[in-house]
Amino acid sequence: MVSLIITTYNYAHYIERAIRSALDQSLAKSEYEIIVVDDASTDATSQILENYSDVVRVFNLSENLGLAGARNYGIRKARGQFVAFLDADDYLHSEALRVQNLFLNENNAFDAVAIDYFVVNERGQHLEHISSSEKPIACGIMFRKDYLFNIGLYDENFTAREEEDLRIRWEQAGYGIYHIPVPLYRYRMHENNLTKDNQKMTDSQLKLNQKHNR
Repeated sequence: MVSLIITTYNYAHYIERAIRSALDQSLAKSEYEIIVVDDASTDATSQILENYSDVVRVFNLSENLGLAGARNYGIRKARGQFVAFLDADDYLHSEALRVQNLFLNENNAFDAVAIDYFVVNERGQHLEHISSSEKPIACGIMFRKDYLFNIGLYDENFTAREEEDLRIRWEQAGYGIYHIPVPLYRYRMHENNLTKDNQKMTDSQLKLNQKHNR
């Protein structure tokens, strides 16, 4: 079983598109669950999520934990053997979960599998096909859940670049990520992307360097 975890904070404008793409997966409904962790949003997110409470497991946090903390919360609630992440402003191709689930089920020697992604604009138009092995992102990867627990989940001290820290520790533990060069994830570019917060990204890079002596 797959647990698809969507974390959201004040993304009422985008969250429905993400959920719809999760519900439209070709993987049998009995083989995956959708978990949405609302990280104490102050916009209309909670009202929107009420409309999906019958088909999605919704968790409304009373305090903002940050992205790493919200993802960890979702992992701890996950019932699946495999865990994948979808950012609330992104969405998936309908075959994404089926392809990754099939790969991990048929290849027990592999620890995780990543798919490529299309960068899309506000209208969902494809701008660029990006190789996830060349420019990795936090989402579009399906992990064996037990291995995430083995490395201690996400480090909640990071306000950005938490996925880079996780990947470093993942590889240090001897785990790998297999790459399937098919663009089944949609990474939306907009003015509020976390990666555009230069100060937060710089501070987190320094923290990453200090932690791993880089």
